[in-house]
Amino acid sequence: MGSTLDATPSTRLLLVFMRKLLYLFFSMALVAALTTYAMWAADRPAGHYLSDLRIKLAVDQGSPADRGNLLGIQPELFPTDYQSPERLHRKLAAYLQQAQDQGLLNDKTVVVLPEHVGTWLMISGEKDELYQAPTVAEAMNWLAASNPLLFARAWLSAQGSDRLDDAHLRMKSRSMAKDYQALFGGLAKEFHVTLVAGSIVLPEPSIRDGQLKPGSGALFNSSVVFGRDGAPLGQPQRQMHPVFDQREVIQASEQTVNVVDTPAGRLGVLIGSDSWYPDNYRKLDEQGAQLVAVPAQVFGHGAWDKPWRGYKGSSTPGSVSLKPGEVSEGQAWHRLTLIAQPPSSRAIAGMSVFLRGQFWDLPGAGQSFLSSNGQQFADGEARGARMLNVWL
Repeated sequence: MGSTLDATPSTRLLLVFMRKLLYLFFSMALVAALTTYAMWAADRPAGHYLSDLRIKLAVDQGSPADRGNLLGIQPELFPTDYQSPERLHRKLAAYLQQAQDQGLLNDKTVVVLPEHVGTWLMISGEKDELYQAPTVAEAMNWLAASNPLLFARAWLSAQGSDRLDDAHLRMKSRSMAKDYQALFGGLAKEFHVTLVAGSIVLPEPSIRDGQLKPGSGALFNSSVVFGRDGAPLGQPQRQMHPVFDQREVIQASEQTVNVVDTPAGRLGVLIGSDSWYPDNYRKLDEQGAQLVAVPAQVFGHGAWDKPWRGYKGSSTPGSVSLKPGEVSEGQAWHRLTLIAQPPSSRAIAGMSVFLRGQFWDLPGAGQSFLSSNGQQFADGEARGARMLNVWL
């Protein structure tokens, strides 16, 4: 009886010691795991980079004069081109250098880049696992895992109905805005051209004191035009009619279309499906727009030749008789984009520029085209980087 009582405190002391030892073991294991994870997340090794810098002049309309030209750069891009802003600069600068060598750049040149060419800056400076992922979904998982604090903060402030995608686009908005201006403003200044820098998705973007700054509200798909000195011209043009598969994340802007002055004439920008709305051309005409740039994108295997799905979540304008399924996606873009088609648009010329290449399981499917004197001229090739030029 006495020996049992004597053993009880010893047993309790042993249990307390074992608990402390176990707690210490798990604490050390947790610290080691967190330290290893932090070191892994912070490590950004530069992977091997090899990219095709060639570009072909696919469409060249008109004759050189002193009024300038509208030049569309349809790049062929891949995730590895975005490993750093320097790599993306190298590729786009190579395209522009070839344009310059062919006599296509001058002080009155307006260069147009495709939709979302700036949005993919969200994957800049990431780990090799992201670039090697087989799908966009897996790549975004790596993006969040590699930036846990940024992702958590973005998820808490997300405003779209799809909080996950909202957070992915929002989490690096400050660095994206800074890189976007440095890269595309730098290219405009380097080649002394006016540059329509495609588009970028940012929360409530605005130009303040000459700098592109993100806000803290809803996400907007926006385009900035940079002048020959590399400075932004006016405020960002926000997309007014995002397609339905973006509406859970990207807010439709209520602002009207902007027109900026360039050496080649007054320029308006319609992002993507904003170019399908006749009323937008009327508003551009009222502001004296002579040129219209349409940064655009169509993703998906064979999507350009598949049946058109209609206005994709927005009401169809009363003046448009085209019905979903009547024509292909590509044919619909040609029919609905009314640049330089009097009386729908009084612009001298315009251009719709699409992104080529492949982002994991999403291939670019659009084919760029330009409009001049009531006629359209298209790039019919399915692969490779292309330039489209129209002399004004």
